[in-house]
This record gives sequence, structure tokens and C-alpha cells, in this order.
Amino acid sequence: MKSDDIKSLFKQFENITSEFNGVECWSARELQKLMGYSNWQNFLKVIEKAKFSSENVGENLQNHFTDVSKMVLIGKGVEK
Repeated sequence: MKSDDIKSLFKQFENITSEFNGVECWSARELQKLMGYSNWQNFLKVIEKAKFSSENVGENLQNHFTDVSKMVLIGKGVEK
């Protein structure tokens, strides 16, 4: 991968960071788009594999994966 490509990807990742309780983090929904997954169910499989790998090396999942829900409009001003 070329240096310019790496810099571009790095900038894209940095642009989608959020702050949650004073900690810099990334939303799975934002990562899904950035990584080219159009279907949430397919990306959810990637997240589950990452959680499994983290557990296998002894990491505490709560330190790396926080379940956060986001309200979305589903039509006529209704949020779900």
C-alpha cells in the first residue's frame, strides 16, 4: 500500500472518531461505512470475531467494546 493511501485512510479513521465519557472511540456504524460493508449483519460478524480474538488474548471486552445504542428516525418523526 502506498504512503499516500495509508495517510488518506488514517485521516478518514481520525475524522470519524467520537468522544464518549472522555474516551476517544469509533462507532461501529461509522466503521461499517468506512470499511465498505453495506450490510450491518455482515459487519456484525466482523465485530464478533474481534471480540472473540480480544478475549483469546486475555483482554477485558468492557475496556474495548461498549454497547451504545443510537436513536434513529424510522419515518414520520418516529425514533427507534
